[in-house]
Amino acid sequence: MANAVAAAPSREDFAALLDESFQSGNLQEGSVIKGKVVGIEKDMAVIDVGLKTEGRVAMREFAGPGRQSDLKIGDEVEVYLERVENALGEAVLSRDKARREESWGKLEKAFNDGQKVQGVIFNQVKGGFTVDLDGAVAFLPRSQVDIRPIRDVSPLMNNPQQFQILKMDRRRGNIVVSRRTVLEETRAEQRQELVQNLEEGQVIDGVVKNITDYGAFVDLGGIDGLLHVTDIAWRRVNHPTEVLSIGQQVKVKIIKINHETHRISLGMKQLLEDPWQGIEAKYPVAARFKGRVTNITDYGAFVELEPGIEGLIHVSEMSWTKKNVHPGKIVSTSQEVEVQILEVDPAKRRISLGLKQTMRNPWEVFVEKHPPGSVVEGEVKNKTEFGLFLGLDGDVDGMVHLSDLDWKRPGEQVIDDYKKGDVVKAQVLDVDVEKERISLGIKQLQGDIMSTGAAGEIKKGSVVTCEVIEVKEAGIDVKIAGTDLTAFIKRAELARDRAEQRPERFAVGEKVDARVTQFDRKAHKVAVSIKALEVAEEKEALAQYGSTDSGASLGDILGAALKQRAGEGAKSED
Repeated sequence: MANAVAAAPSREDFAALLDESFQSGNLQEGSVIKGKVVGIEKDMAVIDVGLKTEGRVAMREFAGPGRQSDLKIGDEVEVYLERVENALGEAVLSRDKARREESWGKLEKAFNDGQKVQGVIFNQVKGGFTVDLDGAVAFLPRSQVDIRPIRDVSPLMNNPQQFQILKMDRRRGNIVVSRRTVLEETRAEQRQELVQNLEEGQVIDGVVKNITDYGAFVDLGGIDGLLHVTDIAWRRVNHPTEVLSIGQQVKVKIIKINHETHRISLGMKQLLEDPWQGIEAKYPVAARFKGRVTNITDYGAFVELEPGIEGLIHVSEMSWTKKNVHPGKIVSTSQEVEVQILEVDPAKRRISLGLKQTMRNPWEVFVEKHPPGSVVEGEVKNKTEFGLFLGLDGDVDGMVHLSDLDWKRPGEQVIDDYKKGDVVKAQVLDVDVEKERISLGIKQLQGDIMSTGAAGEIKKGSVVTCEVIEVKEAGIDVKIAGTDLTAFIKRAELARDRAEQRPERFAVGEKVDARVTQFDRKAHKVAVSIKALEVAEEKEALAQYGSTDSGASLGDILGAALKQRAGEGAKSED
């Protein structure tokens, strides 16, 4: 036969030809292709993508969080070709994967351009929520949901809204988004617009939104302003909750606007009359007023004289006698006290007050009750290198100096006889009210040895007989006969002649004559000198026996004077 009939192709040849036709139409597995809805059977859509058999896709894949499926026969859709043919001979298609592939491309472009994307929060997971970005699933950390932490997120679920992509990794399939960034940007734009419509000095209504220790945040209609605690009222406000509560409507004045940071400072007290106006006339210096203690610090106490007007009682002005005591030991919070105005400074808005000035000066009271010369009794409070401190009436102290402890013994020795807590008597010697000092003496109670007995006859220039009680290198200690007075004769005062100025030529118990060179009854000081006596006797001898016509020598004159003095001494002994 000339024209032979061609053999029919085998099944294998037909499959090869079909594969070739698929490849020529770019119908490759793992790619997104277009198809047409040819039927809807229950919850499945039958889609023709140009293969020998159709594929089936669940209807739910055409829906999504926050949107319903409106698919109908004849619609053209994009699907993902997973397999050309499965075990049932059908094409395996997926709308979800197609949408995911499409979404990733759009999302990467939006991420690179810094643009916002649309999404829906549809589930809660550990640490945050999952968001559907038109097929791609992203993670929304809990901290990125809102500007402030929110307890109930349910109103945000399944509602389309904008997000900002923070991070994405296509290889791992990770996307992290933020809703907070979008809100902050939107809020910043709104704040800028609102701030531009506000002016310093403007009075505006607001609502207390939040309260802190340092003030309150007031909502001015989309933008918050800070009402500092010091600007709530002219009077002292320890905590804003004393005056304000959340949700309260308030009228405030705009004090300052920072257009760069959009911070607004508000004030309420600025709407009221300033109580410091004319303050000097209202509170003159030296006038006394009653007030309430509002605050106590280490350096003093604040007293409210009227709402908005406070003065400070410095710790040094709280008590006449309690110098190193904490103010809290003298007054207490809310206590009503009488104070005296010490100083008013309107410019610095300061008033200095005094508490002790409302009481009498205890040193004035003391000197009225115990003038100098009177005898008082007190407890030994302290012993120092200067003397004893005694506690006296009126909570004041007096000091007994070492030199006023005893007439006969040095104060350094006598002070050891006293101990804290001893009650002793003393004489008031002097009271200095201005310097707050009281001088006392204990030896004065023993009598004045400068005025009693033979001492009462002594005066400067008198010649006295002294008994040597101690010989020292620098001189000798002597006691004036017939008295309790002692004195020290220095080496230079032991004789007129330098060769005789030797302490060792004197012996304890020896009697010597000397001349009184100082006798101060008030200061209780006495000084004697042998040299002064010899010089005085020499002058007297010259005056009595000296004559240019007598022809007598100086030695003769002195000899005659000494004989006469010896004779007078012998008569006195007889």
